[in-house]
Amino acid sequence: MRQKLAAVREYAMLTLGTFLVAAGVYFFKFPNQFNTGGVTGLAVILNAVIPAVSASTFASVINIAFLVLGFVALDKSFGVRTVYCTLLFSAMLSGLEWLCPLSAPLTDQKTLELFFAVILPSLGSAILFNLQSSTGGTDILAMILKRFSSMDIGMALLYVDVLIAGSTLYFVGMEAGLYSILGLVLKSVVVDSVIESLNRRKSFIAVTSCPEEVCDFITHKLNRSATFWEAQGAYSHEAKWVVLTALSRAQAVALRVYLKSADPHAFILVTNSSEIFGKGFMRT
Repeated sequence: MRQKLAAVREYAMLTLGTFLVAAGVYFFKFPNQFNTGGVTGLAVILNAVIPAVSASTFASVINIAFLVLGFVALDKSFGVRTVYCTLLFSAMLSGLEWLCPLSAPLTDQKTLELFFAVILPSLGSAILFNLQSSTGGTDILAMILKRFSSMDIGMALLYVDVLIAGSTLYFVGMEAGLYSILGLVLKSVVVDSVIESLNRRKSFIAVTSCPEEVCDFITHKLNRSATFWEAQGAYSHEAKWVVLTALSRAQAVALRVYLKSADPHAFILVTNSSEIFGKGFMRT
């Protein structure tokens, strides 16, 4: 039962992340012809060349083509989550185009719309990346290149995105091109920041004289584990114990409050960490 609930929560988050990407692309990126690379960037260019076909249609067709290519090249290692999000993304774009047809941007504030065109897809992509998924497109190409070549995939895709975004200057116009290049820079910053925020935990180190009580609180009240070892104060030469644990933000606050009453003289060091690997945290 617990595994089923976890799977439902996971796919709910995958659906939410995909919707954020689709909404940002359809409502803000396509109407303004913003191009920050990837499949949606190619769709913007193709729509500028062939206006009779919508950018949403181009994006769906290219995504499905990459999906088929992934099945051929990667077989079962392809990833169920990526398949689900790729198909859902294409379906959402088509659904939004049918439910809310747009012939112009929502507002006349291009800078404001650029922020939404960057923030919504970046937030959605960060949620998906955190769950080891994506909406397909050039991410599928990266999987294929990683399997069959030794090139630096991250740099190769970055160059492709820069090329696609820069081509907006020629195919669409100077204004849209400059906004697109700015959007590409913002996207890289926002995605990294959101992923780091989603994974942020607290590395908690306490120097205390009552390690048993502290570890008991961590294991039984916070349902976490801890490691402790004996130490000695450099000035007082008194015997001390160092307790090391990794906690969520709420758990770190609870432990700090507990230590304040249990051992008022405890020395506490709490640091942010977005990369904690092990049971209960990120998978290695």
